[in-house]
Amino acid sequence: MARAESMEVIDRALAPWWSPIREMLGEHVLYDAHTHLGQNDPDNFKQTPAELLAGIAPVGARAVTFAMHEPDGYPPANDAVLEAVAGAPDRLVAFVRVDPRADAVAEAVRCLDLGARGIKLHPRAEGFGLGEPAVEELFALAHDRRIPILIHAGRGIPALGENAVTLAGRYPDARIILAHAAVSDLAWIWELMPDHPNLLVDTSWWSPGDMMAMFALIPSGQILWASDSPYGRPINSAVAHLRFALQNGVGIDALRSIAGGQLERVLSGAELEHHGRPPGETEPLNLHLERVVSHLVAAVGYLVAGDQPAEMVSLARLACDVGGDDPARPLLDHILALLARWEEISEREDGEVRFPPSATLLTAALSIARTPAGPLPL
Repeated sequence: MARAESMEVIDRALAPWWSPIREMLGEHVLYDAHTHLGQNDPDNFKQTPAELLAGIAPVGARAVTFAMHEPDGYPPANDAVLEAVAGAPDRLVAFVRVDPRADAVAEAVRCLDLGARGIKLHPRAEGFGLGEPAVEELFALAHDRRIPILIHAGRGIPALGENAVTLAGRYPDARIILAHAAVSDLAWIWELMPDHPNLLVDTSWWSPGDMMAMFALIPSGQILWASDSPYGRPINSAVAHLRFALQNGVGIDALRSIAGGQLERVLSGAELEHHGRPPGETEPLNLHLERVVSHLVAAVGYLVAGDQPAEMVSLARLACDVGGDDPARPLLDHILALLARWEEISEREDGEVRFPPSATLLTAALSIARTPAGPLPL
């Protein structure tokens, strides 16, 4: 099955889960803080402007987008992103991606003057730390222009959180966005974030433990929804991430801020809206749902490691086989349907990347199992 066909099947499978959340948001439009365009990333993921637009269409989203990893440099890739945005100005916004060791400030100024609305840094891909002199200059530029800097915040980047906090204090008009739920520093940075309102995180991640912690610990006004497309499918990210928020007791106004309202303010340079921490979960997770989550997290781990997840998916299915009077039974039936769809797609995929499109249905199923406070499909 071709990738595009797989994505269409996934979008249809998740559309009923998106509909009730769409109703909650009302007139507020989703705004994706983290998507990519490019054809040359060494990890073999690719995305064209048409593919990105097709990905955000099922949830009616707008999106920030920027270049994927370009081993040969970023100016041509940044020009391609700006061209894509010019072709869809009502749907896409460009960030300029730079390598601090490759004339980054001049390239950032060039692209910002051409219409880019923020800066993207990837310390791990380019092999730098936030202590580089050019990074300081980029933050000063962001402060002067009151624009965001989005930073990859995965593992393997020494002192990322400490440097981000320092720079947030030094440049208060720069809006600093730590990507991927700030998983590299979430254990401690949440305590400092209320004192640094210009320090935000995006939700481009999947692990339920990390996501529940992020929504519980970080003030809702400092969280921005993001899919990480093409690594994450926008409809799955919208369903899963906003359900995690609801599971933590996030109210409707804060949910609308997370979904796109706050990003709108970030991009316009407006004052940010304040939303504090939510009350958190009020009931323990159903034990049967907890088993499903555990097995599916392991299944995704197998995929990340390059192994087959079928054994763990089978265990998740068996965990759904509870009595008809169990309160989790309706949700478990829906999860079984998603797992059946996963099997149907995965058997026909061409294996072009280690984390194939069908894996989206596994992360969807585990996220839905972990968030019974979210609505059932319409």
